[in-house]
Amino acid sequence: MSAIILYVLAMAVVGVVLIWAVDFLYLQGSNLSAFDGPTGQSHGSGSAPSAEHLAVLASLRGIFDTLKSTPRSQQLALLRTTMDNAFPELEASAQFRPVNVLGIPAEWVLAPGADPRRRLLYLHGGAFMLGSAKSHRRLTARFSEMADAAVLAIDYRLMPEHPRLAGVEDCRTAYRWLLEHGPDGAGSADAVFVAGDSAGGNLTLSLIAWVRDQGLRAPDAAVALSPATDTTFSSPSLRTNLATDAMLGPLFHSLSKVPRLLLRWGAWFSSRVRPSHPVVSPVFGDLSNLPPLLVQASEAEMLLDDSRRYVNKAVAAGSPVRLQTWSHMVHVWQIFYPELPEGRAALEEVRQFLEAVAPSPSTPSKS
Repeated sequence: MSAIILYVLAMAVVGVVLIWAVDFLYLQGSNLSAFDGPTGQSHGSGSAPSAEHLAVLASLRGIFDTLKSTPRSQQLALLRTTMDNAFPELEASAQFRPVNVLGIPAEWVLAPGADPRRRLLYLHGGAFMLGSAKSHRRLTARFSEMADAAVLAIDYRLMPEHPRLAGVEDCRTAYRWLLEHGPDGAGSADAVFVAGDSAGGNLTLSLIAWVRDQGLRAPDAAVALSPATDTTFSSPSLRTNLATDAMLGPLFHSLSKVPRLLLRWGAWFSSRVRPSHPVVSPVFGDLSNLPPLLVQASEAEMLLDDSRRYVNKAVAAGSPVRLQTWSHMVHVWQIFYPELPEGRAALEEVRQFLEAVAPSPSTPSKS
């Protein structure tokens, strides 16, 4: 009996060592702590959050109170419905035209006077499980206005119904299609942009690296709002900002108690992709020769260091990437435009960035 016990214990030790070794050598990727230094332009430091922002926090608390009383099997459906209907359309502005992009449901969003030969692909957020073109119309309408462009917002395939990489493939398909199709039909683009928030920010950063590697026409500029860049869960702010992140904190509080090693194994099994692979964790990829890119993040959110590490590494690689941070703000606070003054300020920075780096409507970029 003692020999059997010793054998079982030995096998258990071997199993633990094997799990640790696979995580260390294969799953977690390189150490990114060298890119933890502060960078970028900070907004609102020392000032109190606006009354409108406090109202946003109160509304989020109401949503999470409702979620707590909802059976777990119904929570995803509730969150999807809530997100799709959280932001009523603005009364006067953009047109929303449904379009099928090689089997991907999508819509063209056109602010008044937007140039159909200037095109922007928008990738919505929602933790790869929520969100849609409808849920993000406030942002897509504003991006159409800011870029003077037709915005293509796609409903990429979501988890858990589809594999993680299905959404990645949809983004790539949509980008190729966008280069040769506009809201008025087939035709090349004079200017091209990509933007996204949170999970869509992740997809944006993954996409622009893929476009570079494929030798396709590069975007004239890209924007990532509060992007997730690291699926290995190694960013320090995932834990240090847990209590201050009013949106992601309640959703992922229970996961903060799980060892990161187990989270990485879970991510590997659920997506069938190594967590440190650049296709799902853009921060681990080659960040040289990227197009002009603006990243915005909140200093209070859990994904702050995802943005900071990505930008610092990209700058070290020589890419024209900049970071802007806002104090106090909720994750992807820009979506609360126009009521939220901090959202107005952040999107004005985006407008100025696009105006500075993108070709003017009278000066088409070269293919």
